[in-house]
Amino acid sequence: MRQLIYSLPEDVLYHRYAPGKWSIKETLVHIIDDERIFAYRALRFARNEKNNLIGFDQDAYAVYSEADSRSLDNIFEEYEAVRRATITLFNGLPDNAFDRMGHGTGTANDATVRALAYHIAGHELHHLNIIKVQYLKTR
Repeated sequence: MRQLIYSLPEDVLYHRYAPGKWSIKETLVHIIDDERIFAYRALRFARNEKNNLIGFDQDAYAVYSEADSRSLDNIFEEYEAVRRATITLFNGLPDNAFDRMGHGTGTANDATVRALAYHIAGHELHHLNIIKVQYLKTR
């Protein structure tokens, strides 16, 4: 991700491929926010939390992140710190924790710790693909 983003001209980082869509910088901070939230969910589920977790409004998070005013260096410093923390969390869990199920808002948001780990990895790849297809298709 870092290599691709740093290879882009700066104006592309603020481009929105359609009205209401996030800029690339907002997308990067969204990935950070989502990973942090889903790692927290994984921690709670791994520790056998019985209380349901509430969701989050990703669009409001993007607006209030003010990502477009941040430098890429600052964004990637956080990006990499969150990734290191996520890897450390999952590496420190006992094997049996990965099968524990937790509950979000309603049964549609129930997940195992393992599923949350896959979500985190897949979510980044999903947005990387969107960046390549939607933001760079004319480049």
